[in-house]
Amino acid sequence: MARAFAKVILFGEHAVVHGRTAVAAALDRGAAAEARRTSGRSRLELKAWGKVVQDDDRDDDVSRAFAAVLHEVGGEGAVDVSVDVQVPGGAGLGCSAAIAVSLARAVAEARGVDLDDERAAACANAWERVFHGNPSGIDAAVAAGCGAGGAARGGVIAFKRGEPVRPIVPGGVMELCVGYTGEPSSTKAMVEAVARQLARRPEVVERTFDGIDALAAKSIAAIEAGRWYEVGQLMDLNHALLASLMVSTEALERACHLARGAGALGAKLTGGGGGGCAVALAPGKVDEVLAAWKAAGIDGFVTRLGAPPGGVR
Repeated sequence: MARAFAKVILFGEHAVVHGRTAVAAALDRGAAAEARRTSGRSRLELKAWGKVVQDDDRDDDVSRAFAAVLHEVGGEGAVDVSVDVQVPGGAGLGCSAAIAVSLARAVAEARGVDLDDERAAACANAWERVFHGNPSGIDAAVAAGCGAGGAARGGVIAFKRGEPVRPIVPGGVMELCVGYTGEPSSTKAMVEAVARQLARRPEVVERTFDGIDALAAKSIAAIEAGRWYEVGQLMDLNHALLASLMVSTEALERACHLARGAGALGAKLTGGGGGGCAVALAPGKVDEVLAAWKAAGIDGFVTRLGAPPGGVR
């Protein structure tokens, strides 16, 4: 069984697409895949979505992405792959990249190909380009565990295009609540929308990216020192800058407001926005945040970063 991590972006959405730094964390859930050699065409089953494709349908995005991964992995032989997913798609949690990494690792195992974390991430980026056009690469890096050491050991990284992934070790247990608004989101559509704003108002949007970049830089030292109050404040500021780019929604604003009202130190959208998930930093208040969300019809779960193995639930 080949596995890969889903993720939350703690700082740096959209700015990371344009060369700034982002901070992200692996979740203790994602995707798992199994592959076996077969005859004929290669076949992929995405169980959660009830979708089955072969690698030769050029009119189907999943089929084209599957073919891209098969090519990137290398080796020879048709494979039959099934993938299970533990996070919702279109929610800003890196579901697509987790599918791609688990798929690539399963195919590599079946074909007898060595596939390290960096190559697994490259396979995921080939998959991601089919769906997202211009992915930053951060989802693939987290899904593959590049530099992160895995979710059970913290799994927090700083990511910047073209630079080595930098692991971040939290200075204590970082308790996060992740809440799904129920609104699906298209990362590609949101990235394109922000790119249009950049073309229309380059000076304003570049300053916003610079502001997000500065918050991400400050957050690294705060996370490493375990200064959670400061991290929470930085998350709130990052959310405000993202909202100024018009990628937040009424449901995301409500989720963040409810989390702060229930005792979270900070809350923000995570991922591309336009729907999807909010993430809240809530040390000692995770039950209260989840209860507030549940009362509002928002599904949520807890992840603990920097926890010892077995300490994540």
